[in-house]
Amino acid sequence: MTTTKLFLGIDCGTQGTKAIILDAGSGQVLGQGAAAHTMISGANGRREQDPQQWLDAFALATRLALKEANVDGQSIVGVGVSGQQHGLVLLDEQGQVLRPAKLWCDTETTEENDRLLQLLGGEQGSLERLGVVIAPGYTVSKLLWTKEQHPAVFSRIARILLPHDFLNFWLTGSACSEYGDASGTGYFNVRTRQWDLQLLSKIDASGRLQAALPDLIDAHHAVGTVLPAIAKHLGINPNALVASGGGDNMMGALGTGNIQPGAITMSLGSSGTVYAYSDTPTVSPDASVATFCSSTGGWLPLICTMNLTNATGAIRELFKLDLQQFNDLVAQSPIGADGVSMLPFFNGERVPALPHATGSLHGLTLDNLTPANLCRAAVEGTTFGMRYGLDLLRQNGLQSLRICLIGGGSKSAVWRQIVADIMNTPVICTEQSEAAALGAAIQAAWCASELDGGTDSLADLCQRCVKLDASSETVPIAANVAAFQQAYERYQQHVATL
Repeated sequence: MTTTKLFLGIDCGTQGTKAIILDAGSGQVLGQGAAAHTMISGANGRREQDPQQWLDAFALATRLALKEANVDGQSIVGVGVSGQQHGLVLLDEQGQVLRPAKLWCDTETTEENDRLLQLLGGEQGSLERLGVVIAPGYTVSKLLWTKEQHPAVFSRIARILLPHDFLNFWLTGSACSEYGDASGTGYFNVRTRQWDLQLLSKIDASGRLQAALPDLIDAHHAVGTVLPAIAKHLGINPNALVASGGGDNMMGALGTGNIQPGAITMSLGSSGTVYAYSDTPTVSPDASVATFCSSTGGWLPLICTMNLTNATGAIRELFKLDLQQFNDLVAQSPIGADGVSMLPFFNGERVPALPHATGSLHGLTLDNLTPANLCRAAVEGTTFGMRYGLDLLRQNGLQSLRICLIGGGSKSAVWRQIVADIMNTPVICTEQSEAAALGAAIQAAWCASELDGGTDSLADLCQRCVKLDASSETVPIAANVAAFQQAYERYQQHVATL
């Protein structure tokens, strides 16, 4: 690339939207911006968001990123969008949002999910038919819930979109979905990469749901160009190409260069995810492993825990601690937190599969009930959940010499050491901690390159744009590994009682 080509990468997450400006020629991130979202929480595990917040945050984060980069928005040639997976956005005929979006962390539809799972023939039937076991939080049970709880809304559905699909629709006026994000709906076959229309007809026999589905496109294809009014609103080039985009985990894989076998990415965000690239749809017999499609033409076996920085954040709030104070307290407490164990299942849990579980503390005495031990127990408890998931991936034949760590939690040196010791594997961070936003920008550059005759391969772009932070590399300490193994076994015993 001789001329400077700038790409806007957007990651619309649970807690907020992040934007980055990427110079794909040099591989440099020139500017970043962020804007927060709020959650609508209710009884029975309701977790929803107003999609208008995403649009407002998209615009604000974009303007902040352009300002920091000190570039003219007219130089943006492509946009890529990463979105939180599994969310349900329903639009009417006019393209208006019908109700707040139910999110990935919503467990209000657990009963509907159980019924749909039964219809599929249980976990085994779901695995055989779809290649994944549908779980509370997947999109499909949200549709059944809407039909039963909000029949008037259900009767007006004209489009069924995932969060990133909705943002692309707002940008371009086109309704498309990409295989990676579609994998998390529960009405998509990950082996054949097609919608399971028959399953939707079991929810509603009229064919309305099938008609409301977006078109499926490949990850290196563009959805369209930015609508003139939206381009003006954002302050960017109206000829900017909008890439297919994808789910946050798929874009996080791109943003960590996880596009071939042997790499493992671990994200310490609101939720915890661990995933690895696979050339084939080797579906794990374990229901907790979701063999999603990647956004690179392969597959992305993945485990997701519902509780991570939301759990550590709750403890920080309880004791009114900033991040530094929290990390200092974690470091003061010994491995195993003096016998205090936390099962941090505040949102219910997906891995291990305990949707109705609540958070709990074990092993408390008058001597060990200290803020430091509670802080450490929160970090250890959430990380043990990730270890459980990583073990499942390893049992499925996935190997890795190191783990690439991303997400808010990865910025903590004390947490990085805990991860390295619990996983008994070296960990390293990328220079760009907003890996999903970076991945979305890389994907936009890949789409532009494909239209340009394939000047840059995806591997070229990842090599140029994904930089590892050597100063973050953390190796396991043998004595710690042994001590954590004991604490992990204690955690497993507590989980077994649930």
